[in-house]
Amino acid sequence: MASPSTAIVPPKRASTDYPLIDSDPHLRRVIGYARPSDYAVAGAAASASPIAFWIMERVSPSHVGRGGFAPVMRLATAVGILGGLHVFYQRSCQRFYGFTENSREVDMDMREMVQKVKAGEPLYGKSKVSPYLQGVAARNSRYSELFIHVLPWLNIVNHDQHGVDTAKYYQQAERELEAERNA
Repeated sequence: MASPSTAIVPPKRASTDYPLIDSDPHLRRVIGYARPSDYAVAGAAASASPIAFWIMERVSPSHVGRGGFAPVMRLATAVGILGGLHVFYQRSCQRFYGFTENSREVDMDMREMVQKVKAGEPLYGKSKVSPYLQGVAARNSRYSELFIHVLPWLNIVNHDQHGVDTAKYYQQAERELEAERNA
């Protein structure tokens, strides 16, 4: 029986139409794998709140007087920016989970991980926390994007519990090394 400090709770696999890349992607990977369309949609979402507020003020003025519009417009802009960041993070994470089409990200993941295998680096980065705390972090942030609208929780801890079989990276690296030797 494994001790509590080394026990690994396997992640539940969601039934998806696309392959799972990572059930707990690190914040750096979520940002790094984002598509240009994610930035465009996030920008549109961020601008929706202040634009809508400005239009409402023009259609039906509030007559709050001098200095009343600016603070509320700043608040509407802040709300819009938070909403845009939420949409940006959500769109990228859903591809990691395999909820939406992710062939580009699957290829990027394979290239990144095979490169790390060839370099002899840990697949998911070096961690400064104990294995126990890595497990706690993994259990707390696994699939956290699904509830991020209620509790903003991002993975910022490097750990090796991502819900995928990492043997595929080592097998691909071996095939590539063998091809390089034979060439």
